Amino acid sequence: MKANTIQNGRIVLFVLLTFFIISFLTNVLGALNPSVTISFALTETMAGFLPFSFFIAYGLMSIPAGILLEKYGQKKMLFCAFLMSFLGSTLFVLLPIFEIFLFSLFTIGSGMAILQVVINPLLRVAGGEENYAFNSVLGQLCFGAAAFLSPYVYSAIVSGNTFPSLFQSDLNWALMYALFALLSLMMLFVVLLLKFPQMELKDEDKMGTKDVFRELIRSRIVILYFLGIFAYVGTEQGISYWMSKYLQSYHGFDFETIGASAVGNFWGLMTIGGVLGLVLLRLFDSKVILKVFTGLTIFCLVLALFGSMDISLYSFQACGFFMSVMYPIIISLALNSLKEHHGSFAGILMSGIMGGAIVQILIGFISDLLSLKFAMCLNFVGLIFIFSIGVWAKPLVGNKTMINR
Repeated sequence: MKANTIQNGRIVLFVLLTFFIISFLTNVLGALNPSVTISFALTETMAGFLPFSFFIAYGLMSIPAGILLEKYGQKKMLFCAFLMSFLGSTLFVLLPIFEIFLFSLFTIGSGMAILQVVINPLLRVAGGEENYAFNSVLGQLCFGAAAFLSPYVYSAIVSGNTFPSLFQSDLNWALMYALFALLSLMMLFVVLLLKFPQMELKDEDKMGTKDVFRELIRSRIVILYFLGIFAYVGTEQGISYWMSKYLQSYHGFDFETIGASAVGNFWGLMTIGGVLGLVLLRLFDSKVILKVFTGLTIFCLVLALFGSMDISLYSFQACGFFMSVMYPIIISLALNSLKEHHGSFAGILMSGIMGGAIVQILIGFISDLLSLKFAMCLNFVGLIFIFSIGVWAKPLVGNKTMINR
């Protein structure tokens, strides 16, 4: 019993570390945007293809990864995911050109999509169902800590002599991908060394048949919540990815230091807001919290786009704080709105992460046609839709509060 407890504890630590790695690799893109644009002389539309290449992998891989998990098990899928991340990162380090970068981002994104599918049920099995909520919060804290840290690591790489120069000066940011390759290689060895528990997926974690998916995609409520995740991730990336570029273009902030710090603080404040959200969800209805926090995000984004230099800088970062509750509330409202087929529904919802891809292409295209300021107003469309969820959502089970307990 003690040996199993120790082993399961190691698996929980591994999952928490995986959350950290996923976020570290994913959320640096916003800080990299200005550097990549300069290095490859990109238009804004072409810059939009960077997050497109990464996040479209979620749309394409989430459901197949769930099916493959049932067939091959978690160890093989985890190894495959980190191998894809290692190969994608290494390929770009060896051939640092724009076309290879797009392919590498897609490969890394595919690996991250597989990891997202595997680690949540693994955390529930290894940590115990009774500890799942607590461990999930720990996972999100690790995710937030990495998102906060990665732009600062980027800033240290490009603005000092912290790391050896393997590339010409305008490509020194590519060292981030050498670091990603090393982290992925480390995780490959960890996966090989760990012994994973026997994991039998519950019905709500399993992917359904084609008939189940066909039934779900005909459901109005499923489509609406898919659009909710699409809108959230599109807006989250639509602010965090373009923030540094906007602050450079309109207010002259140095993107390698202040811009990168702003992106890191956006994610750091999102983590702090998530902790506050946990407390508020014990006190108030989740739909009310969603509407209030979305309204405050809209207010902050107005200030960020149309305010003065300092107001813009801090308002962009504040958006992260108020966006913190949106994703978990949308997911919980969605899953609590159906009686069955939660595994298949979750797969469809995870496919909505492709919003992070599509919205960035649109912002880049509109920016080239008109301006980045006008293009970033597209984020208001996503926020208004998210606000509407708090109006029309009718979950079968509401969140338990201290008031209605």
